[in-house]
Amino acid sequence: MTPSKTASFQRIAAATLAVAALGATLSACAPLVVGGAAVTALVAVDRRTSGAQLDDQGIELRASNRIKDEIGDARARFSISSYNRRVLITGEASNEAIKTQITQLVSGVENVREVINELGVTSSPSLKERASDTLITGRVKASLVDAKDLSASAFKVVTERGAVYLMGRVTQREADRATDIARNTQGVARVVRVLEVISEQELANIATQKQ
Repeated sequence: MTPSKTASFQRIAAATLAVAALGATLSACAPLVVGGAAVTALVAVDRRTSGAQLDDQGIELRASNRIKDEIGDARARFSISSYNRRVLITGEASNEAIKTQITQLVSGVENVREVINELGVTSSPSLKERASDTLITGRVKASLVDAKDLSASAFKVVTERGAVYLMGRVTQREADRATDIARNTQGVARVVRVLEVISEQELANIATQKQ
């Protein structure tokens, strides 16, 4: 392996590990702000308010538990991603009725303001397909980090069956730039924007508040 390919692989691996670590942090039951420097740093760079971040953490946990209690694992494989109280559901449902029921269950969770149900009515992907999705997420995150004109921390990346979902609070320029990066990433079949577009002035206000 050449030095350039080695460096590229290391960036992808690091981004993949960061995605996994961040996902584990946000899906845990403990409060997001626990006094640790690393967690405090995550809150500081996030464009959501601390209240929204806590709400998102709670939404993901409560929505997942509600689906498991009402439907179980046999009829659906799902992943819940909440950003600024907008919820993205990915995975598979055994039929359209189950997909609709999941939307209703998540919509009823406290603090949820919008549900985007991207569940496929199909069989679950193979382990190889899931591994490929994880790798694609790492590649997209690494490319966002490499883009000097973007703040990678402003984006949440979810991949399902080669489809990349971009979440976050970003300007139109950032949305277009990140979409272009994702579309040109190896293995990406399509890009779906689940983004909240804000103005440049709103972004400046957020930066001021975080200082």
